[in-house]
Amino acid sequence: MNLLIDIGNTNLRWTAHGSGAEWSVRIARHSGAIPLDLLAAWEQIQPPERVIVSHVGGPAVAEALERVTRALWRIEPEFVRVAPSAAGVRIAYEQPERFGVDRWLALIAAHAERRQATLILDAGSAATFDLLLADGRHLGGLILPGVEMMRTSLLMGTHIPRVEYEPTDVDWATDTTTAVAAGSLGAIAALAGRLYDRLADAAGESPRFILTGGDVERVYPYLDRPGETIPDLVLRGLVSLSLD
Repeated sequence: MNLLIDIGNTNLRWTAHGSGAEWSVRIARHSGAIPLDLLAAWEQIQPPERVIVSHVGGPAVAEALERVTRALWRIEPEFVRVAPSAAGVRIAYEQPERFGVDRWLALIAAHAERRQATLILDAGSAATFDLLLADGRHLGGLILPGVEMMRTSLLMGTHIPRVEYEPTDVDWATDTTTAVAAGSLGAIAALAGRLYDRLADAAGESPRFILTGGDVERVYPYLDRPGETIPDLVLRGLVSLSLD
């Protein structure tokens, strides 16, 4: 059995994978460390043969994970590194080390599941967009601030009241607070629509549109292109990569 871990900027997702293991993804906020409830859960599982990790959450949580895996199972976590070409995917970045490992694994998972032009939106602390052709060629991507980061940057420089709710059916707002709340969601959705159409032109077919990340449910009502939500996309990429 292997332990697969996806450490993002805010959340840590994990599941066991292998013979006899149930695929059951659990989520914890890490705040730069391994939470006590997560440590308690890991103390109860079968000792893994390997701990395979996608990590973009900063050095503190990586160091904490290393201490935990050594203490619990006397093994070192394997932090996955981006390669220019792997599992049939060829990334567009000239400097692969500057491409997020979570974005790379999402591409690998999408390509392993279906050979189709695909737009991936990962809506988390940042909103990342990546475009993939059916032959595994990554065209590149774009990055926006995520919902909370977008709102916080605006509110820090103004006297606009804090956003307290999520509008889900607003085309345009009639009060400032709603305008901020809906605008942050609409900006991400609008860019998704534009990239979807550009990818359709480049690929000559309607692309697959995959949504992942912690803020997908907030953004989804604003999308006007057909999409599917896959919360564990990065973990699926870890599986595809380890089997390649």
